[in-house]
Amino acid sequence: MMQGGYVSVQVLNEVATVAQRKLKLPLHRVIDLLNRVRALATVVPLTVETHELALWVSDRHRFAFYDCCIVAAALLADCDTLWSEDLHDGLVIEGRLTIRNPFAG
Repeated sequence: MMQGGYVSVQVLNEVATVAQRKLKLPLHRVIDLLNRVRALATVVPLTVETHELALWVSDRHRFAFYDCCIVAAALLADCDTLWSEDLHDGLVIEGRLTIRNPFAG
């Protein structure tokens, strides 16, 4: 039941970590949550190409490396918008990927 959009494996990893460690959800609930997300979006894998592009993003923009993996995945998926509360709202990367904070006023 694909609805549209993309999600990086790095985002899935971070959701799993937060759900288990901070929210203390049991593993079966975390798996169910991740399955639901994967059913709604195309998953962008972490590859060597993603890693290498993330290194470039890190050097250029000085984001945390795991955030750079998310940015790189969005670039490789040809996204035009990346929704993130952790990055700089309105920043345009490579002239084609705009960072948007869903909580920005």
